[in-house]
Amino acid sequence: MPDWQGVAKPPASKTVEAAKLYLRPYDPFAGAAARAAMAAGAAFPLAGGPLAFRRCELVIRAAAGTRCWRAPLAEIRAWADGLGGPVAARIEALAAKLTMARPDFAGLPLGRPHLFGVLNVTPDSFSDGGDHAAPDAAIARGRFLMEAGAAIVDIGGESTRPGAKPVTPAEECERVLPVVRGMASHGALLSIDSRHADVMAAALEAGARVLNDVSALTHEPGSLALAARSHAPAVLMHMQGDPRTMQKAPAYGDVVLDIFDYLEARVAACADAGMGHGDLCVDPGIGFGKTFAHNLEILEKLSLFHGLGTAILVGVSRKSFLARGRADMPPKARLGASLAAGMQALNQGVQFLRVHDVPETKFALDVWEGLRVAGNG
Repeated sequence: MPDWQGVAKPPASKTVEAAKLYLRPYDPFAGAAARAAMAAGAAFPLAGGPLAFRRCELVIRAAAGTRCWRAPLAEIRAWADGLGGPVAARIEALAAKLTMARPDFAGLPLGRPHLFGVLNVTPDSFSDGGDHAAPDAAIARGRFLMEAGAAIVDIGGESTRPGAKPVTPAEECERVLPVVRGMASHGALLSIDSRHADVMAAALEAGARVLNDVSALTHEPGSLALAARSHAPAVLMHMQGDPRTMQKAPAYGDVVLDIFDYLEARVAACADAGMGHGDLCVDPGIGFGKTFAHNLEILEKLSLFHGLGTAILVGVSRKSFLARGRADMPPKARLGASLAAGMQALNQGVQFLRVHDVPETKFALDVWEGLRVAGNG
């Protein structure tokens, strides 16, 4: 992507005024240095959390191409104010969303990261299909995830791995509802990983509190209305295509900006339906209609998604791109790579990691907090 590094500011032009603008916090930092810089007014809180940032990457996407400029946020604001109109309004709105504290999500304060523990009750999920298909085994596994540090247990009854065949809502309900009821009786905070409105509704009635939809509430017409009517917090994920087709040559103009645009439109649709920003969490959908290069670029630029003003969830756990070049590495052997990718997400202020290996990730998260947040890092 061409940039304007080494210049005072991007040139003012009609092209800029007609462009789509984005802000990505650049090099977030934490610890004593962040606290001191914020107290001095020299840095800004990233999404109201423990990380801070001084500089942003301004991305200007126009028909003639995409350019970027890295500068202190104050300089970018001054440049935008000089142009006025929609440019100034857009930059001010993005800056406000980047810095504002996030309200609690499903009752969880977002001043520190949390874990979604994966509980698949399917015969064909990519890494644990069949492991917890029986309700008693699934409930035991879910309780283990809770005790190991999962703030939310995410229950899914339909595999969305590449090439997976869909199941009927009735079959999905048969798989998940006994587990939801059993886990709810133990006081668990539960999400239902489903793209079917009937399954969502039944799971909420059985005790789930959060919706996690790989289609961002678009797969069925009633999903968005259900989320708004029930006041259930919802995770909106990006996916290109559907599980059967998503890995067949996925292509983007710019993968990160295209995902941002999609999620921005979905957040707006949810707001129009009556949902607040505190009800929403976005997920860029790593591995869902993305190549290896796409996944790496998303991980590199995750902080851009704070411009949506919502919490961010990232799921990298055990995914196949982590084992590139290691065809002999089964999903359950990808723990080290999963932890490394998860720490990259935390370093950009992500509030939720969706993981299979909860005890190990919780240990890594605690160490990360001690080094990056409480310490001097």
